[in-house]
Amino acid sequence: MKAKKLLVLVALLSIWGGTMIFADSASSKIKVIVNGSELDEAGVMTDGKTYLPLRQISNSLQALISWDEASKKVTINKPNVHMFLFQNNTVFGKVSKGSRYTFSVWAQVDSLRMNISALKVTIADPSGREELIQSQDVNAQKDNFWFRTKDIRYAFEAGGSYTVRFYMKPDGDEWKVVSEKLIIAE
Repeated sequence: MKAKKLLVLVALLSIWGGTMIFADSASSKIKVIVNGSELDEAGVMTDGKTYLPLRQISNSLQALISWDEASKKVTINKPNVHMFLFQNNTVFGKVSKGSRYTFSVWAQVDSLRMNISALKVTIADPSGREELIQSQDVNAQKDNFWFRTKDIRYAFEAGGSYTVRFYMKPDGDEWKVVSEKLIIAE
């Protein structure tokens, strides 16, 4: 009796193990690297097709992503956002450590092919502490426009890289970074 149970158990484990090996060979995880950085989530290759984590990829590319449940459609849009930092009429990107500067951020946006409800501009110091420069709701939908922040007076207390970020908020979604500009304090 024990021999029969053992034989049945060995047969079941063999079938189950073979199925698991087959399933593992039919689908495999793959590393996804975007602009030199590996994503937290892996992609999956199944039957010669690759499935990738779109939200993480769009975040890495600073693109906007939206999901339309009715049509089961994903849309990814990478608007062109060019930022310029002005102190009076002078463009800058390098400052003296320990100094205060009054400046504004200008952004030229084009190729925006999805509706957004708001935009904002922030600055992050070298330690990562982020401060809001300006936030604004958007009513009219345009595929291209200029945006200028009010003047901001900011102290560049530490040496290092300060990151100016331009965010957009797609309708019904969360804030997404679509462009960054560095200011170097030496």
